[in-house]
Amino acid sequence: MKFSTRAERIEPFYVMEVAKAAQALAREVAGSADPMIFLNIGEPDFTAPPLVQEAAAKAVRDGATQYTNALGLEPLRERISGWYKTRFGVDVPARRIVVTAGASAALQLACLALIEAGDEILMPDPSYPCNRHFVSAAEGRAVLLPTTAQERYQLSADKVRAAWGSQTRGVLLASPSNPTGTSIAPDELRRINDVVREHDGVTLIDEIYLGLSYEEAFGHTALAIDDNIISINSFSKYFNMTGWRLGWMVVPDAMVPVVERLAQNLFICASTVSQHAALACFEPESIAEYERRRAEFKARRDFFIPALQGMGLQVPVMPDGAFYAWADCTDAAARLGVQGSWDTAFELMRRAHVAVTPGRDFGTADTARFIRFSTANSMAQLQEAVARLQRVLA
Repeated sequence: MKFSTRAERIEPFYVMEVAKAAQALAREVAGSADPMIFLNIGEPDFTAPPLVQEAAAKAVRDGATQYTNALGLEPLRERISGWYKTRFGVDVPARRIVVTAGASAALQLACLALIEAGDEILMPDPSYPCNRHFVSAAEGRAVLLPTTAQERYQLSADKVRAAWGSQTRGVLLASPSNPTGTSIAPDELRRINDVVREHDGVTLIDEIYLGLSYEEAFGHTALAIDDNIISINSFSKYFNMTGWRLGWMVVPDAMVPVVERLAQNLFICASTVSQHAALACFEPESIAEYERRRAEFKARRDFFIPALQGMGLQVPVMPDGAFYAWADCTDAAARLGVQGSWDTAFELMRRAHVAVTPGRDFGTADTARFIRFSTANSMAQLQEAVARLQRVLA
């Protein structure tokens, strides 16, 4: 069978390949004194809070399960708009909000709406691998620009300006970022957007971890800068609805009918039950629970990062959001008698029964010496993982 060159261009998602290996080993050690601890997948251990679960059940009981408008339920778009106003002090009209089948669908729609064959999109290295594959699937080319700890592993306006070429269409950023948990300083983001606008380009920004920001200097939506910025968001991370497959995007007015037309043909609509459930995310009781959980995520970060540093797994930049630690494993690899993050990850999996993600997925700029930890697990699991890692790396 012959497959398209488009499909052949998409590399395996190594995060998931490692996850499969971790699951296989977990089955082997099930029932042992040290069952596998999974710090490899970025999925909150919290699930949807009670009001959200009840709203989903009610939608099913009431038969509210048929197609919605391709742009999403109007009341949900209004509530998202209200969240931007109350949480960030930004006016985002509901008419510019498009509810999607997860942030992945939003990224696909944005890329298909904006990228022509051969267009180049500038992205930081390291960055989330699927984002560059959305560009590739739209016949564009992701151009990864190496970043440093001094830059918080984010692009700068100077780098964007220097890399801009005749085929460049725009930038695709993430703030906070996966795998580093770092955000772009608002002033630098403004400068980046100015460069993009000078070239009549587009600024896309993945803000799916925006609700999980811990530092006052960050945690500001890019939508406060420019109405032409396209923001991607999700109910998966802050709202703890990973498997519900619900997200949204905020686009300029002129882009709404274009995205609507694409969504009608590709998705029809996002899950109706999930949309009805998500209405309850914005109730005061739910927001209070989400904020309690955000504080718990911060406490996990504040425990786990210093613990990693203490055993030689250096985290060059303290993450200001999300739930990741991007750690240099050079010293750990030497202690384990291996080289590189790929072998280090498998050694830690075998010897400590702690699953982590090697840097291979996230780019090519020095990623071979980094591993990503997810701190989305409970504090008890993180404490046990630290104890095991300390024993193995002693």
